[in-house]
Amino acid sequence: MSRRRFEHLFVEISLAVDARIPRYRLWLHLREQGLDPEALSREAALDYCRGPLQRFLAAQGFWLLERERRHLLRSVARFAAEIPTPEEYFSRWSS
Repeated sequence: MSRRRFEHLFVEISLAVDARIPRYRLWLHLREQGLDPEALSREAALDYCRGPLQRFLAAQGFWLLERERRHLLRSVARFAAEIPTPEEYFSRWSS
């Protein structure tokens, strides 16, 4: 569960802006904000999406519309890091 919330955040932000954002730069930006991507809590991820995310995206040449931001916040809030995703479940099952 260590990095799962960060991975989910990365994917959801990329989907929201309809482009693959720089993963390592997101990681570094979270660290600059005093957050630990390895142990990102739901509340910390939501606070990041409400605040510093827009500045990060603008620096990368992206913009998040209000509708997509609301969808991103819902997705991040609903993500349960302790429950395996279908992909993780089937990868373990097929091994």
